[in-house]
Amino acid sequence: MGNAHLHSIHVHPVKAVRGIAPREAAVEPWGLAGDRRWVLLDDGGKVVTQRLLPRLALAAAEPRPGGAVRLSAPGMPPLTVPVPRSSVTVPVEIFRDKVEAVEAEDDAAHAWFSSFLGTAVRLAYMDDPATRRPVTPEYARPGETVSFADGFPLLLTTTASLDALNSLIAQDAYAGEGPLPMNRFRPNVVVAGTPAWAEDHWSRLIIGDVPFRVAKTCGRCVVTTTDQDSGERGREPLHSLGRHRRLGGKLVFGQNLVPLSRGTIRVGDPVRIVEQLCGRDGNRAARPGVGLV
Repeated sequence: MGNAHLHSIHVHPVKAVRGIAPREAAVEPWGLAGDRRWVLLDDGGKVVTQRLLPRLALAAAEPRPGGAVRLSAPGMPPLTVPVPRSSVTVPVEIFRDKVEAVEAEDDAAHAWFSSFLGTAVRLAYMDDPATRRPVTPEYARPGETVSFADGFPLLLTTTASLDALNSLIAQDAYAGEGPLPMNRFRPNVVVAGTPAWAEDHWSRLIIGDVPFRVAKTCGRCVVTTTDQDSGERGREPLHSLGRHRRLGGKLVFGQNLVPLSRGTIRVGDPVRIVEQLCGRDGNRAARPGVGLV
């Protein structure tokens, strides 16, 4: 894989809304700098995502100095939200995890999102990602933490696997929905120059000078069926993943990464695969056309 390289980088400052694609990004132990540090909560403190509100795909968040974010969305005035200065936290439920976060101090931030979504939500910030939330325990090592990402610091996908998936979609009943863009999968890093599905076998890799371990294959949810430009839902890619990429009851695409050191990654960086491991704990080596259940 001598031609493998970093094709693109993606940072989502607010979980579930559109982010940015910088040319470089700092890698921190819990993910890319600024990625998914902000999150939306319902009245019960549960995290709100596109799973429940696909309209979130239409909102965007850009990072500003000091961790602030600039929000924008159709029909809404832009709003810049600073990092809260308070140390008072509120309980947050993100999937099965119970963590603490600090709510935005300006009520305008809560009102902005509530108005856009048509339902009451509050915006909160993870003030200390080094301590607040551990990586999914089954796949974690001591001391590993994550921001408000689904469970792991980074998500990796490859251009070749997306091309292969789109070929599968074109062969199936719902071919009218393809080809799909990579933003359906909301990755952090996209690698080019590899064979399709090669990432199923990776265990350790180095992007530029930054090493990562592959924690597990990524199980996909209904968010991938949401058009990130319109907020409308279809059947793909879950229909085709269900036929060709089923593993342990999950429909899989991409790999979850944990950084092994800090550093900076840049678009164009070489990607070196330093260790491969197939079939570990039944979580690797799903292949198109093979239903691994």
